Amino acid sequence: MAIPSNRSYLFTSFSILMVSLFAYSATVQLNDPDWYLWFPLYSIGSAVNLLNISFPSKTSNQMAKLAFGVGILLFLKVVIEGYMYGLAGIWSLDMGERVVREKTGSGLVVASMFLQLKASAITKDPNRRKRDEIGRYLECGMALLLVVSFGLSLAFFVLVKEI
Repeated sequence: MAIPSNRSYLFTSFSILMVSLFAYSATVQLNDPDWYLWFPLYSIGSAVNLLNISFPSKTSNQMAKLAFGVGILLFLKVVIEGYMYGLAGIWSLDMGERVVREKTGSGLVVASMFLQLKASAITKDPNRRKRDEIGRYLECGMALLLVVSFGLSLAFFVLVKEI
């Protein structure tokens, strides 16, 4: 299933799942001391995925670019913080560590925004064959993103006792 001028059912389904994940992530940030950094990131990520399901627009692309940039900055902030205080290495997946959860969350938002921006860009390509081929890659990317994001979330809730 490739992504035509409007999104494919598969890509749309994946986007809906990302909406739910980012919306949930935004709500659990409200009790954090630095909620003002993470709540907007997850909220915008959720909104972009939701808007791009049926109403891709210049505004949603601008929001995606904003979330992409902020996500990269927050990812770098958390990686530097983890390194400076010796909390976790860059490749650590110890979900018990706050910096690992924040690093993972910002990485997921960045990946999602990248895929959403690419999906918006290919809908304007007049070459249908190229659009269909790239659309399949985007669907695979979104599927991989879902497996990673929900897999890590499940691992966190099952294996980490302290929330």
